[in-house]
Amino acid sequence: MAYLLGVDTGGTYTDAVVLHEAEDRVVASAKSLTTRPDLSVGVGRAIDAAIAQADVSPSEIGMVSLSTTLATNALVEGQGGRVALIFIGFEAAELARAGLEEAMKGDPVVRIAGGHNHAGAEAVPLDMVAIEAAALRLGPEVTGFAVASAFATRNPAHEIAARDAIRALAHRPVTCSHELSAGLNGPRRALTAVLNARLIGMIDGLITACEAHMETLGIVAPLMVVRGDGALVSAGLARERPIETILSGPAASIAGASWLSGETEALVSDIGGTTTDVCLLREGKPQIDPLGARVGPYRTMVEAVAMRTTGLGGDSEVHLIEGLNTGLRLGPRRLMPVSLAARDWPDLVHGALDAWLGMEAVGEHDGRFAIPLWKDGPPAGLAPREAAVAERLLGGPMRIVDAVRTRLELPALMKLVSRGAVMISGVTPSDAAHVLGRLDSWDSEAARKALALFARRRNGRGDRIASSPDILAERIVDQLTEQTVECLLEAAFAEDSSAWPDIAPEALARHPLARAAFAGHRGVIRLSASLGVPVIGLGASAPSYYGAVGERLGARMILPEHAGVANAIGAVVGQIAMHAEGIVTSPGPGVFSAHLPAGPARFAAQAEAIAALEQALADEAASRARASGVEELRLIVDRDIQEIEVEGQAMFIEARIRVTAQGRPRIASV
Repeated sequence: MAYLLGVDTGGTYTDAVVLHEAEDRVVASAKSLTTRPDLSVGVGRAIDAAIAQADVSPSEIGMVSLSTTLATNALVEGQGGRVALIFIGFEAAELARAGLEEAMKGDPVVRIAGGHNHAGAEAVPLDMVAIEAAALRLGPEVTGFAVASAFATRNPAHEIAARDAIRALAHRPVTCSHELSAGLNGPRRALTAVLNARLIGMIDGLITACEAHMETLGIVAPLMVVRGDGALVSAGLARERPIETILSGPAASIAGASWLSGETEALVSDIGGTTTDVCLLREGKPQIDPLGARVGPYRTMVEAVAMRTTGLGGDSEVHLIEGLNTGLRLGPRRLMPVSLAARDWPDLVHGALDAWLGMEAVGEHDGRFAIPLWKDGPPAGLAPREAAVAERLLGGPMRIVDAVRTRLELPALMKLVSRGAVMISGVTPSDAAHVLGRLDSWDSEAARKALALFARRRNGRGDRIASSPDILAERIVDQLTEQTVECLLEAAFAEDSSAWPDIAPEALARHPLARAAFAGHRGVIRLSASLGVPVIGLGASAPSYYGAVGERLGARMILPEHAGVANAIGAVVGQIAMHAEGIVTSPGPGVFSAHLPAGPARFAAQAEAIAALEQALADEAASRARASGVEELRLIVDRDIQEIEVEGQAMFIEARIRVTAQGRPRIASV
C-alpha cells in the first residue's frame, strides 16, 4: 500500500494532501501560511500536518508532487531576479517586439555578433570575446543570464557556446531560448528565456525546501513538479526550466476540479491570494493554448492550459478611482493583509493604526507598511536610493513613511518590491472579509482599524468614501464579485468568439447590453442571459465570495469538498509527458535538412530526413521521460507536412515533427 503526497505553494497558503493510491481518495488535507523568505517553514508545516492527520508513516509515501503559483504570481506582479540578456545576431529594433524591452525592466541587454540563417547555416561568426567580457562584467550584478540567438531553433550552436562560456566565467544559471521552444519567433523566444532566468532562484528555493523536508522526515520517494500543461516533470527539469511551471498551480487545479466534481463541461474559477484563474473544462480536460501561455502582459512560448489569469485575489491591493463618487478597483498587485501583518508584528501595526486614527487628516501612505522578505540581507546590485531604503529595513518591518523619506525614494521602494525583496502591507479583500466575519484566520481588530482609516479618505466632493469600516468592507467584497464576474464572462465570450468575431471578449464582458441581460432587465425590452455551463469554484476563499458570483451569472455554482486544496490534489493525479519538437526544411532541390537537437543534418530524400528527425526526437523525449521516472512509456508522434502544388506536382515546404513520451511516474515501493 502506498500513499501520494501533493503539495501546492501559493502566494498566501501552502496546501498539502495525502491520497490513498489504491482507493483513489483523499485521506487528509492541511494548510499553512506560505513563509517568505524561508519557504521551507510553510512547506514543512503543511506536510507535517497532513501526514499527522492521515496517521501514516513517512516511509509509506510513494510519490510527492508539487504545484505552485509562485511563478505565475511573480510574472503578474512583475517580480523576479535581475538578469542579463545576451542577444545574438538580432537588430536593436527587435527588442521592441513581443514586449521584450518592457520585460527587461532596465536590466542589461548585450547585443553580440553571430547567429544563423533560416537553413541553419552560420550567418555571422560568434563574437566569443564579447561574450566572455559580458560574462565577467555582469556576473556579479545579476542572478542569471538569458541567451537568445537568431534562428537558434534551426541550429543551437551559438547559444550552446555562449551558455558554456558564461557558466564557466560568471558561475550563474544560463537559460538558452532553444531549450524552451522550437518556434522561430526570436524576440518571443528571448522573452521566454528572460522570464525563465528571472524565476530560477525562486523555483529552486521552493524545490530545495520541499526536498529538505522530505529528507528530514525520511520520505524516500520521487519528487515531481506540475508543468503548465498539467503534466508532471522531474524536480531536476523544473529547476532548469521554471518558466514551464507558470500556470502550474492553475493546471493542477483543473485536474483537481475534474477529479473532485466529476464534471466534464464547466468553467473552473480558482481564486488565490494573488490571481484568479479561469479555464474551460471540455470532456473532462482543459484545452491547451495554441499561442503559448499568457500571464499578465506577457505572451510566452510555453505550452500550457488555455487559462485566463487575472491579478485578482483575496490579497489584492485596493485602489481608489478618483472622482466625485470615488470607486474601487482591486489588483493586480498582491499586498500582505494588514490583519496578517498584525498577527506577526502586533505592536508595530496596532501602534501605527492607533496613531493614524488619532489624526484628522489621512496621509498618502497611512495604513501601509514595508515588509522585508530577504533571508540573508538585501539583494546585490542595488542603486544608491534602493540601498538606502533597504538599509532602513534591516531592522525589520516599518511604516512606509519611515522607510521612504523623500518622494524620490518611493520608486526605489517599488523597485525592491518588483525584485521580490520587499512586500507592502495594506488593505485587501481578506481584511474586508475579517471585518464582515467571513474569515477569522488573523487579527480581525487590526483589519477593522485599517478599514476605518481607509474609509476616511475623501472623494472629489470632499466627503469620506465610506461612513464605517463595515460599509467599506461590503463595497470591497462587492467589487471582488464584480471583477470575478468580469473574469468569467471574458472567458465565456472568448470561447464563443466565433459568434462575435469583431468584438473583443473584454469589451463584450463589459458591454451595457450584456450587463443588462445578466441583471435580467425588464422594460419595453426584456433581456436575460446566463452561462450555459456550471462554474466550479476553487480556492480557500471561494465559499466566502462565489455564492454571489453564481447568482450574478445565473449559473450553477459548484463548491466541491476539498475545493480549498484542489491544486494539491491535482498535483498527484497527472501523468509525466515529455515533448520534443523539430523541423525538416528543403534549402534547395533534392536537399532536405533535418534540424536535429544536436544541429542540422542533410539528406537526399525527404523520407530519410523525416525518419532521422523522428528517431532523434523519440530518443530525446523517451530519455527525458525515463529520467523523470516513467517505466512504461507511450510514444505519440504528430506530423505536420506542408506542401504546395506547382504545375500539378507536389512541392515540399517543411515538415514539423512533435514526439511525446508519456506515462505514470514511478511510485516508490513501500
